[in-house]
Amino acid sequence: MKKAIVTGANGFVGSNVCKKLCENGVEITAVIKDENENIENIKALNNLDIVYCDLDSIESLTDKIGAGDYDVFYHFAWVGSAGPLRCDEEIQLKNALWTAKALRTAGKLGCKKFVNAGSIMEKETYTAVYTQDSKPGLPYIYGAGKLAARAICKPIANSLDIDLCWAVITNAYGAGEFSPRFVNSTIRKIIAGEPLQFTAATQNYDFIYIDDVAAAFYAIGEYGKTNREYTIGSGNARPLKEFILEMQQALAPGAVPVFGDIPFTGVNMPLEAFDTTAIKEDCGFIPSISFAEGTKLTMDWIKSVD
Repeated sequence: MKKAIVTGANGFVGSNVCKKLCENGVEITAVIKDENENIENIKALNNLDIVYCDLDSIESLTDKIGAGDYDVFYHFAWVGSAGPLRCDEEIQLKNALWTAKALRTAGKLGCKKFVNAGSIMEKETYTAVYTQDSKPGLPYIYGAGKLAARAICKPIANSLDIDLCWAVITNAYGAGEFSPRFVNSTIRKIIAGEPLQFTAATQNYDFIYIDDVAAAFYAIGEYGKTNREYTIGSGNARPLKEFILEMQQALAPGAVPVFGDIPFTGVNMPLEAFDTTAIKEDCGFIPSISFAEGTKLTMDWIKSVD
């Protein structure tokens, strides 16, 4: 891989993938929403050119940069991946359409491969929606948008003869993330000395540190095979309670987590849903950072910025 296009290049995952690509000498065209966006996390990277292009006008990218010898188009840009917009059906359906337009744009630009950032929520949403008598909550609209994007993009990619790799991220966490997702919010509670209250936490989960996520996307760009799904995870999925206890022992040995005080309303996915065999066999990717080590790195970062 010598040249890549990256949308959402200043986001949590996108910026770290850009850093990994730069480390490996890849020339990057970083696609950013507009000039009001914060680009501090990527502006100093070598071999990186920034192009401003909103998702709603992603097709204009062909005029902004022109066709070239691009190896991979990484698509990370997605409006409402966290927060209340996860429940906005209009936004999430637009995201699916924008992803399809990004794929068609990649074809016009001469890209050989399209790597999209999917989510484990796709699998959870499918189960939640299609299970008889289930009552999925509004946040599953986000997962539905990802599912719709994949269903639309796969036939388009085959019609354009572009290699489509769908990367399903389990749960990325680590230094540089400001969202109030599970690991971040739990670490902040530990730092503040707040009570650690959880559901029974018997549902299966997986987490992977951001540096490993970036390495996984680089590996998929290099070695990923067309029409394949690659789950990006630790390879050691297990009940959430085990992750919580590992984090508590690493960061706050004296704390006492309480399980069962908060009701669980989601879907418990089978361990098979987190299987990482494909990315290991096709791309040679094996994560290197344990959950305990990753949460320590994350806590150190949170303390440094707060």
